[in-house]
Amino acid sequence: MSRLLPVRGEPALPPWIRERKVRLSDLHELKTLMRARGLHTVCEEARCPNRSECFEKKTATFLVCGNICTRACGFCNVVSGRPGVLDPEEPANVARAVLEMGLEHVVLTSVDRDDLPDGGAAHWVRVVEAVKALEPRRAVEVLTPDFQGDGAAIDLVADARPDVFNHNVETVPRLYPTVRPKAIFERSVALLARVKARHPETVTKSGLMLGLGEEDVEVLEVFRALREAGVDVVTVGQYLRPAAWNLPVVSYATPERFESLRAAGEALGFSYVFAGPFVRSSYRAEEALAESTRRRA
Repeated sequence: MSRLLPVRGEPALPPWIRERKVRLSDLHELKTLMRARGLHTVCEEARCPNRSECFEKKTATFLVCGNICTRACGFCNVVSGRPGVLDPEEPANVARAVLEMGLEHVVLTSVDRDDLPDGGAAHWVRVVEAVKALEPRRAVEVLTPDFQGDGAAIDLVADARPDVFNHNVETVPRLYPTVRPKAIFERSVALLARVKARHPETVTKSGLMLGLGEEDVEVLEVFRALREAGVDVVTVGQYLRPAAWNLPVVSYATPERFESLRAAGEALGFSYVFAGPFVRSSYRAEEALAESTRRRA
């Protein structure tokens, strides 16, 4: 089972937060495939609570540009430190894994590579192009870092024409100093606005977590900022502490709170709002794209 255990000082786990069964055979099969190609998934690195469900369906979010991040966000379990050199074989290896897994909707994300002049943007493009070159064509969704606001780097990835361009704001601006100390809320929103202005047909997407001490009025302000930036899809999930050194959970959002925020988001004009305790930005991503496309038509 995935270990969703309360940590000392945190509120008790509510009944709607359940442990999820893991089929070890499915986990082993996917991990073996990934390791054979020198690949990583954010599902494993971030200890996502949905990883068992996704692995059973042979779906995963590829973590490119290595598995060591130059930042140390309070909510994230990805290893922080000095990354190694980029693997020139990674684009081809991702494409081969996509074929072996039979994926139709491919989600790509990466660690922050603030050590590189372009933040890894050129490498991102090579991975996107390798997947898009497959026959038959796959839908490609990117979940990018902020590239430190570098417009040229952002444009480089956007011009590779992914079907979905996702960048998570993660939380409300007031909590950035503890949750995302090296990020800037306005910079993240500007990135999304830049992509939408440059490629209006691209579905833009962002997500945030509940349970870190945010107020609903602050969440709604984030929604409004994202809509002003032209964001189409927003995801809202529950923060679950992945390890003892990560930030503690302040509160568990009720199903009613998720539903209220979902309705408020749709009223603001998002083409799709996916909200719930176990929702993550790349969880059931193909459904979000299909529904957003249908409503925008």
